[in-house]
Amino acid sequence: MLIAGAGPTGLVLAAWLTAQGVRVRIIDKSAAPAEHSRALAVQARTLELYRQLDLTDEVLARSHIVPGVNLWVRGRPEARVPFDSIAQDLTPYTPLVFPQDEHERLLIGKLEALGIRVERNTELLEFSDTGEQIRARLRGPDGESRCEARYLAGCDGGSSAVRRALGEDFPGGTYQQVFYVADVQASGPALNGELHVDLDEADFLAVFPLKGAGRARLIGTVRDERAERAQTLEFRDVSERAIQHMKVQVQAVNWFSTYRVHHRVVEHFRRRRTFLLGDAAHIHSPAGGQGMNTGIGDAINLAWKLAAVLGGRAGDALLDTYESERRAFARRLVASTDRGFTLATAEGQVAGAIRMHLLPLILPPLFRLSTTRIFLFSAVSQISIRYRDSAISQGSAGRIHGGDRLPWVRTREGDNLESLRPIGWHVHVYGSASARLARWCERHGLPLHLFPWQESYARAGLAQDALYLIRPDMYVALANAGQDPEALERYFKTCRLRIT
Repeated sequence: MLIAGAGPTGLVLAAWLTAQGVRVRIIDKSAAPAEHSRALAVQARTLELYRQLDLTDEVLARSHIVPGVNLWVRGRPEARVPFDSIAQDLTPYTPLVFPQDEHERLLIGKLEALGIRVERNTELLEFSDTGEQIRARLRGPDGESRCEARYLAGCDGGSSAVRRALGEDFPGGTYQQVFYVADVQASGPALNGELHVDLDEADFLAVFPLKGAGRARLIGTVRDERAERAQTLEFRDVSERAIQHMKVQVQAVNWFSTYRVHHRVVEHFRRRRTFLLGDAAHIHSPAGGQGMNTGIGDAINLAWKLAAVLGGRAGDALLDTYESERRAFARRLVASTDRGFTLATAEGQVAGAIRMHLLPLILPPLFRLSTTRIFLFSAVSQISIRYRDSAISQGSAGRIHGGDRLPWVRTREGDNLESLRPIGWHVHVYGSASARLARWCERHGLPLHLFPWQESYARAGLAQDALYLIRPDMYVALANAGQDPEALERYFKTCRLRIT
């Protein structure tokens, strides 16, 4: 497997493939990992999946936990969403702030522990698909070379050379606003370790907490004639109106940059033996901190499927489900973040009136509703992602359907996700299992995990004594209320899959 691009998406793909016994080669044309990054958020679903490679505890130790988000209007906080209290029955994790450059270094270390090193200063010049393999021409520190691989993954960002070589369009657009990002040392009420967003009449500002007292990242708009000279702007050139509104007192600026935001989704995530992942396949606004996490989700979704095909445990059709599952989610994500981002940053009297007068009336009572808080947290944390329409999703039991994320529940020993650390297929039964099911699972080498029934399982949507077949990426593949071993037999046969 050849992976072009060693950002978080490429590094996660390489690590998950290597952990499943797939030989990989990962290249990047840069000389070293980036020293600065715009991506900050690590969402709960990423942390759940990171347990498979023992990464979660390391991320937690190096991150800043974000207890909640506050919305400011006219110089005062008007509404707050507390992440910690909402998450307690949904997931063991709340959103974290972990800068992408530090994140990459952690992933590189994990990959090196698995015996794989990123090949730096190495560029993909061209490639061809013979139908049986990918033939690529590379340029590295020692000159040009040839590479043959079974598959190619384009994880090389928004200006992806892999995507351009495929001739893939990247439909979408670019927001008119210019944004700035600044890492600062500061003080004030918005430097309390939480996320703060100001919805001002003219300016937009978000204050993201960083690990360490008084450290924060400011992301704001650059308006009027300054937007025309964005490349030469310095921090002192940025309007202080929103900063003053949130009473942020900046003592030092450690990094400053300006940029434009795009919203695009490629038409095809797969072309025969080539795949597009992360920013190479989709770009959207930074609203909700979804970008890096979505690329990581792409990588883990594809990794188990490639491992199954390369290991002779599945046919080529399984790889088509990568595009159908992940592109559908990417399109929904771009649409939803576009609506929120446009409302928060739109200019004009009407948009200003909505932010200054209507939202302060609507948001506080709305955010006090538990249903609203759960909906927003589930969407932002990516625990609501599901693949019910996928060709490899079948059945239902309780409120859980094939294609859903397996609900997280506390058990007598800890939680039910602990059993899913080994990457592979698993069966969960909440209650008791029949002797027939136990024999079938033992005969086919399929781990069967039993959880004595608790009423809290029903509140999570699980059905007592039902059979839940869990995919290697911790999603439910099959839900069967009758605990029927024949249902497992039919599932693997119709989906053309083998366990081992």
